[in-house]
Amino acid sequence: MNNSSTISSKGQITIPQEIRKRLGLATGDRVEFVMEQDRTVIRPARSEVNPFEKFIGIAGPFPGGEEGIKAWIDDMRSDKDYE
Repeated sequence: MNNSSTISSKGQITIPQEIRKRLGLATGDRVEFVMEQDRTVIRPARSEVNPFEKFIGIAGPFPGGEEGIKAWIDDMRSDKDYE
């Protein structure tokens, strides 16, 4: 696989479609360039924000709290229907 791109006068490049698909990139996504010893790697930019943060607490507390969770897990583990 040999993919290449030409740098424009503004310093812009076009990421080849095969590479965009492989990285899961879409229009508007950000990428970062990371220098690793003797090479530079392009990868999707990672957000410092947890993407699931907005969902924390949406379902409310688990009935029975921590003990309820443990009992639920124990019940699932002892259920013979899934074997």
